[in-house]
Amino acid sequence: MKRITKHRQTRLKTKLGLPDLEHAKLAVIVSLRSFESQRSYRHSIDEFVTWYCSAPRLSFNKAVVLRYRLHLEDRHLAAGTIRQAGSGPTTRL
Repeated sequence: MKRITKHRQTRLKTKLGLPDLEHAKLAVIVSLRSFESQRSYRHSIDEFVTWYCSAPRLSFNKAVVLRYRLHLEDRHLAAGTIRQAGSGPTTRL
């Protein structure tokens, strides 16, 4: 009698840990040519990672990105600053 095996479907990892976030950050940073762009993106990504890891998150999705934008708005940052911060880690979905 043949043994029937069920194939597990692989699911994309949506709960990101620090190693995942550091890997993604490095991938973005090395893709930039300008030192100033690297510095700016590194700062924005580090701020996002700090915020993201400060509370338990079930997944990384559009809702999390929108919450981060609200977090930035709650800090009463200028619209240009929010757009710049949002152009880094949050718009790469």
